[in-house]
Amino acid sequence: MYELVKGGLSEELRHQLGPDQLALLEKLNRADAAHLRRLPVLVIPASGNYDELRHSPLPLTYGWARAFPKAIVVHLPSQVFGAYENGQLVRWGPISSGRATQSTPSGLFHLNWKSPGRHSSVDPDWYMRWYFNFDRKRGLAFHQYSLPGYGAASHGCIRLLDRDAKWLFNWGEPGTPVLILGQYDFAAPPPWLSLDWLAQGVKLPEAQPQLSP
Repeated sequence: MYELVKGGLSEELRHQLGPDQLALLEKLNRADAAHLRRLPVLVIPASGNYDELRHSPLPLTYGWARAFPKAIVVHLPSQVFGAYENGQLVRWGPISSGRATQSTPSGLFHLNWKSPGRHSSVDPDWYMRWYFNFDRKRGLAFHQYSLPGYGAASHGCIRLLDRDAKWLFNWGEPGTPVLILGQYDFAAPPPWLSLDWLAQGVKLPEAQPQLSP
């Protein structure tokens, strides 16, 4: 279903791709378009099917999420998020969560306040578009920022592609549950570069884990 190609996105391949194809490559490789060129290995679909939902590593239905009109699941080991409506996946995308020294915590959170854009309190030069906070105490949020393609690199927030961040900003509501699962393994290669892992996808726990922020 997938192929691993050495080297980043070449100009030749880029010119062969349409917008939908390029968008899917960003998601599969956990990298924005600017970083696709720099990747040592590129994941590409082996078939011509570029339907994003069909390529989700998260399940298309999730029992835990059926209890909510809207729910967000973040799977840190695979660096993806999924948005569910009554248990049905409606969108997924790549993330970049907290780096090793400032990891994103697992637990059950809720969306609360949002802003179309704000400057980071860590560095005022960092501007975060489509900011949607899910942890007031620690100042953690979903927002747009660069996705490098090698996994967790933020200061604890969850970075998204611009189009995913804008979509979530408009789709999410205060009180929407955010379930963050697992931890990213910084000592191992990115799991999405394994053909076996890509074929199996992610298995989510059926019952809500007893996690607290």
